[in-house]
Amino acid sequence: MPDCPLSPEVLPPNFRKHVEATSPKALRGMAAKGLVPMAPAQIATALYMLQFDAEPDIVEQARTTAGKLPDRILSTALRDSELHPQTLAFFAEVLADKEPYLEAICLNPTTPDEAIAQIALGSSEKLSEIISQNQLRLLRSEAILRALFNNGRALKSTLDGVADFAVRSGVYLQDVPALVDAHRRVYGGADEAPVETGPTADQIVAEFAVGEDAVAPLEDNRRLTFTQRISKMSIAEKIKLATKGNKEARTVLLRDSNKLVSMAAIQSPRITDGEILAMANNRTAPDDILKYISANRDWTKNYQLKLSLVKNPKVPLPTAMRFLPLLREPDIRELSRDRNVPGGVKNQARVMMVKKEKPHGGGGDH
Repeated sequence: MPDCPLSPEVLPPNFRKHVEATSPKALRGMAAKGLVPMAPAQIATALYMLQFDAEPDIVEQARTTAGKLPDRILSTALRDSELHPQTLAFFAEVLADKEPYLEAICLNPTTPDEAIAQIALGSSEKLSEIISQNQLRLLRSEAILRALFNNGRALKSTLDGVADFAVRSGVYLQDVPALVDAHRRVYGGADEAPVETGPTADQIVAEFAVGEDAVAPLEDNRRLTFTQRISKMSIAEKIKLATKGNKEARTVLLRDSNKLVSMAAIQSPRITDGEILAMANNRTAPDDILKYISANRDWTKNYQLKLSLVKNPKVPLPTAMRFLPLLREPDIRELSRDRNVPGGVKNQARVMMVKKEKPHGGGGDH
């Protein structure tokens, strides 16, 4: 039995005993039957973790329970973007015949591309259309494209749209007839070679050694060449580089004018807290990037990140106002005097400081 990729510490302390290998079987069995009063995401996580239990009957019971959880639990848990990717992949498998839940899994940005590809192989017209609308996934994962084109239930109009978009973005797979046909539609000619799309992600990684974060930063002259080479890449290859490349690559791609490319970079599983904080401080950061950072509950637990978002004039005022009350008094006082922060933030900070400094009580006669 392979080791579970999740540590019991992802669960609150009082629930860990229900998934730990050293715990009594009866305790693990309670979780496998769904009898432990946890929050929806915690129940889903525990059932996934129990797939790695040493006892086959515990594994089977957890799997059965996962497939029969009530809607109030599943509809909440499967939409939670903080759920572990492999937990979502597990539920995609056990709920393979329940389309409403597959739809939630497909719409969750945390779901692994491999799981989406598996769903796409047999998805209905509606679900195929939902999958086809996630352009970032289509360009990031060749497996999803191939699965859709091999799905006999998907509408031809859906597949034609996917194929045309993929070809225009630099994807060309000669063994996929739908893409060959799309290339003819987009560029004309039955026998013409694919349009030159520039270097591939693999070529850039090899040429500039930007696959590992531990390598030394590029020298200035090499960095200029690096940036120029990236500018010649197709959208699809830039998106692949956002996943395969290191910080050096992500720094360039985060500034890309194409939204799909910059979003691929911010969603890279290798991105660091330091890079996220740098983007939150960046007053020229794309709106979509700042919106994505602001909506990430895990990242916004970081106090410095909240402060940076409040100070950044590119962050929408309602978002900044949401974080402002969570700041410490010295920082709110500083914001009330800072000429470089948005006027709405500065004024609200002043109001908050006036309320804090206003004397309490109604006088000595009471």
